[in-house]
Amino acid sequence: MSGSPLPGPHGGTGTARRPVWPGVPNPLGARYRPAGPEGVEGTNFALWAGGAEAVEVCLFDDGTDGPGQTGGTGVREEAGEDAPLVETRLPLTELTHEIWHGFVPGIRPGQRYGFRVHGRWDPWTGARWNPAKLLLDPYARAVDGDFTLPPEVYGHVRDWPQPQVADTVRDDRDSAPYVPKGVVVHDDAPDGEWADDRRPGTPWADSVIYELHVRGFTKRHPGIPEELRGTYAGLAHPAAIGHLRRLGVTAVELLPVHQFAHEEHLLQRGLRNYWGYNSIGYFAPHAGYAAGGTRGQQVEEFKEMVRALHAAGIEVILDVVYNHTAEAGERGPTLSLRGIDNRGYYRLQPDARRYTDYTGCGNTLHVVQPQVLRLITDSLRYWVTEMGVDGFRFDLAAALARSMHDVDMLSPFLAVIAQDPVLRRVKLIAEPWDVGSGGYQVGAFPPLWTEWNDRYRDAVRDFWRGATPDVRDLGYRLSGSSDLYAWGGRRPYASVNFVTAHDGFTLRDLVTYEEKHNEDNGEGNQDGTNDNRSWNCGAEGETDDAGINAVRRRQLRNLLTTLLVSTGVPMLVAGDEMGRTQGGSNNAYCQDSEVSWLDWSLLEQPGPYALHQLTRRLLALRRAHPVLRRRAFFSGRPQTADGLRDLAWFTAFGAEMTERDWYAPASTLGLFLSGRDIPGRDEQGRRITDDSFLTVFHAAAHPIEFELPGPPWAEAYELMIDTSLEDQDAAPGTVYEGGTAVTVPERTVLLFRVRS
Repeated sequence: MSGSPLPGPHGGTGTARRPVWPGVPNPLGARYRPAGPEGVEGTNFALWAGGAEAVEVCLFDDGTDGPGQTGGTGVREEAGEDAPLVETRLPLTELTHEIWHGFVPGIRPGQRYGFRVHGRWDPWTGARWNPAKLLLDPYARAVDGDFTLPPEVYGHVRDWPQPQVADTVRDDRDSAPYVPKGVVVHDDAPDGEWADDRRPGTPWADSVIYELHVRGFTKRHPGIPEELRGTYAGLAHPAAIGHLRRLGVTAVELLPVHQFAHEEHLLQRGLRNYWGYNSIGYFAPHAGYAAGGTRGQQVEEFKEMVRALHAAGIEVILDVVYNHTAEAGERGPTLSLRGIDNRGYYRLQPDARRYTDYTGCGNTLHVVQPQVLRLITDSLRYWVTEMGVDGFRFDLAAALARSMHDVDMLSPFLAVIAQDPVLRRVKLIAEPWDVGSGGYQVGAFPPLWTEWNDRYRDAVRDFWRGATPDVRDLGYRLSGSSDLYAWGGRRPYASVNFVTAHDGFTLRDLVTYEEKHNEDNGEGNQDGTNDNRSWNCGAEGETDDAGINAVRRRQLRNLLTTLLVSTGVPMLVAGDEMGRTQGGSNNAYCQDSEVSWLDWSLLEQPGPYALHQLTRRLLALRRAHPVLRRRAFFSGRPQTADGLRDLAWFTAFGAEMTERDWYAPASTLGLFLSGRDIPGRDEQGRRITDDSFLTVFHAAAHPIEFELPGPPWAEAYELMIDTSLEDQDAAPGTVYEGGTAVTVPERTVLLFRVRS
């Protein structure tokens, strides 16, 4: 079988006619095959395109692609970026179970390619095939180029004079000059590639997650060479990893690193999608974060980053967006899945022309469809087995758990994950909601899963800003949220506790602003939530008022201390430990600028440095004491003959909380954790014992006297943390007898260790 050369986007012409052998339908994507005993090397191309009438694989050559020119990398250094491209279209005529496939001899790693898919154009029935649009392979392991979204990349005539039906009029202009291409890579890991890699395998109960952005974390780091800043290689640099190790986190949760595209409305404003929640390539590391090239080099660079983090004992968790794609709604561009099989990949409304949108992004992947489920699970397994990652945080996970309409915890997606021998062993984190009806599912995911617990976030924020009517909800959140997770064998570490995340205020902005300030996004400050649950401590924004700034610094210490002594898995956001600000923006999704990039010079300032040191101290304390990392829920029942319970709550008068106390207005709460007999055994089957701790949380604007519980709770207490102090080195060491009263300053956390 041969293909016909066509004019390239820069005026070039085809260079050769190539044979296409039948090939095989599996695996999907472009799979390079080195020369075997028969002496033929090449690449097998396979694309599932249900309902399509024909498929062409399109090869692009600018003098750096093709056999005899590229070596192993597919890049010839002397070729310029403006070298003319030549497109060669090769029909894939073999069709097996709706998979079009063919083997092309001589195609080597570095070759750029795409697909054109032929079929009916009938948007009224959901059919949107358009062979004029070059489509990205959903299984592409690397992507070269960027999406610019001119009118040519839309399957319909974007500027049709009747906009209400514009999406029904087919656009026959060629999109190839304006879209990125997939890149053939040597996908099969050589024997021993990961032999020297040791996954940290940190147990959930011992985990501390650090949410970061590859570009934002490294872009301004003075210890990283300038050419590596903003890249995977930058995150792998000893200067970046050194900060993570000194801090004491066990895992990084990377904002999306799948290949993503920028939305049209952002490009029109001169902005870009910074966070990356607009995926289009589920197997490809985002090319914009690569330092060493985008013709496959980004794959190895990502792997080297993972190896470096693993060597430091740090796990890698990816924030993944399988609920929607960058193709948006019916008026969005045709980049990949829409042009391959629109009806097969997306949830459509009954009229089939429009999309069901449970994500707020214009479309929702139809995960009930076998091929969509295969795409997602193949992608997940690839990132675990080939790229070395340790887990995933699923954006809007409730959308993935929907069956036909409703969220279903027995859905195909959750069932497949539960039985998969690779995926059921990695860390699985759900963002347990979407924007559709019935989408809020906090506490409902099955036992393999942990969840972002937004009820923890809200309760802690409300307590410290003085907005809680009582402390009932706070009590549940501090002790592992048993009301949400104590079912089906779930454990306290099912709750990922957080006060801030990438979306919303930073920790510093949480105590500096009460109103969002998203004007730079160009949306009239209408974007971003209005439910910030923040308190500016007396002035909106930055101020020179020393008193207000002192309160703000104390509130930062209170929030961090509360998070890191709570039962569950704590999640920090990069920069919160040093007081990073976004100037009041609570939706910096398109701010690829100093608004979002970490300002490392903060560590040279006394206040941020002290906050950083407090964070390190708290994480070291958590690491040293298993009573702060419990693997089982508290019983609240006596554990010893003297009546000592594993968990007890106290009022400021040193008395245990009664039912009435839980319903009364309160701004002070004492939490006692007993370390005498912690459920579970160590690796050698021995009982786990630890020190006991008393934590006093006091959110009122005035000091109080708190009576420390006497025997059997404790004979004496040693003060470990006092958030009223800027310098924690001045806090530890003071010992108080049980039964005596201590003064708790206004808005303060005191952490005591029981002395025997």
